[in-house]
Amino acid sequence: MKRLACIAIAAVLATVPAFPAAARADAPERRSGLLSGAGGKPLTLLGHPIAVGEQAPDFTALDNSMQPVALHDYAGKVVIITSFPSVDTRVCAAQTRAFNQRAAGIPGVQVLTVSADLPFALERFCAAEGIERVRTLSDHRSTDYALKYGMLIEELRLLARATVIVDQAGVVRYVEIVPQLGQEPDYDRAIAAAAALAAAPPAR
Repeated sequence: MKRLACIAIAAVLATVPAFPAAARADAPERRSGLLSGAGGKPLTLLGHPIAVGEQAPDFTALDNSMQPVALHDYAGKVVIITSFPSVDTRVCAAQTRAFNQRAAGIPGVQVLTVSADLPFALERFCAAEGIERVRTLSDHRSTDYALKYGMLIEELRLLARATVIVDQAGVVRYVEIVPQLGQEPDYDRAIAAAAALAAAPPAR
């Protein structure tokens, strides 16, 4: 009798879909070889790999007052999206200051900085550093930006250091993922690209 019961249970289980397989099908894309951390340790990026020429995915993150901010809020503008691991590190702080000083004054350009920092940490940093010309956003809660743009570091649950520029029509025109976390992005190239897009006549 026990043997028959075991056979019956096994038959039922065989008809149940395997949950791990479904989970793998829904898992974000994983990419290796693009990024390294301290000591050259390789890191893995999760999410859709954003590419020049594609329509920029809309995303939502929280500002320093815990209010949602979306990419579509800046439709019709050139948007520089600059991401980094944490504003509480020297390089990330320098990156935010640089874009605040050098890019935010270009007419028709909006700068968004995105990280996994909590909104309270970003508010504290902006107050201490006088950051008033860029919009600092927290992707901590849902990693919406990180996954839609392929910037989530699997091992750290932090964002890669990167710059993405979206034109007035919502098309991605520039992508730089800095290969080493301790390096700063190419400010000159990014700012020149944004300025050129902002100065160009609108596409018809």
